Amino acid sequence: LAKKYNIEVVEREETEEEKQRNSERESLFVVNDFAAKFFQKQLTDTEEGRSVGMAYFRERGIRPETIEKFGLGYSPESKTAFTQAALQAGYPMRRLSEVGLTIEYEDRPGVGIDRFRGRVIFPVRNLSGRYVAFGGRVMTKSAKTAKYVNSPESLIYSKSRELYGLYWAKSAIAKKGMCYLVEGYTDVLSMHQAGIDEAVASLGTALTEEQVKLLKRFTRNIVLSYDSDAAGKQATIRAIQRIVKQGLSPRVVDLGAYKDPDELITEEGRDAYLAKLDNSIAYIDFVMD
Repeated sequence: LAKKYNIEVVEREETEEEKQRNSERESLFVVNDFAAKFFQKQLTDTEEGRSVGMAYFRERGIRPETIEKFGLGYSPESKTAFTQAALQAGYPMRRLSEVGLTIEYEDRPGVGIDRFRGRVIFPVRNLSGRYVAFGGRVMTKSAKTAKYVNSPESLIYSKSRELYGLYWAKSAIAKKGMCYLVEGYTDVLSMHQAGIDEAVASLGTALTEEQVKLLKRFTRNIVLSYDSDAAGKQATIRAIQRIVKQGLSPRVVDLGAYKDPDELITEEGRDAYLAKLDNSIAYIDFVMD
């Protein structure tokens, strides 16, 4: 292509340091790929996965085709089910720890417990479709247990630079020139399931400038549909500030009495939510209100 347009391409060899870094990155992708398949199999092929994980997704109205499309999974209650399976498959503890799938004991090197035990799993893919991280929602009610646990930052994952669902949404966003930004995993799932494929979510953090720049590659039209509670409104204002800083003019959805898009779609259906999207307001009106 360069030759055709008389463009000189200057090639250079990777340094040994770059080769080593790329090799390490590839190793982490391979570990995450094994983990994604393990969690998916646990959800569909084990009694615990079907009775706990599948039951949760059914209760939330998530259909089998959506579970398959997004690669949803389940991590068993056992403290070391995944870690033992990975070690037996030949993956070293160092790699499991580096991507945060296993929490290695400081005083017992080579020994650790599963980070996501007893949780349904939401795999996170990057723009090219590779597994970079996981989110897990706990299935037992305990004041001592965090409702959601997410993969820590690693050589292949920076939560400030990724958006949940973008791998599946990018084509629709580019085609329709519109992106709907929501807060949670299940909001994205519900919207895609309802045929609203332009939905993505930030990953357990306030929207960052890097995420806005990523979306800007596909569209200049962003509609915010965050939770309707006080925390959601504050998050919306912070998101507006970062989007406007990039020269864009976002719009905001008023969910009325509903907590989030997932709840609205579940209760009222797709058309009711589409009507809300059609009636989104300019960000300045939201801030003034």
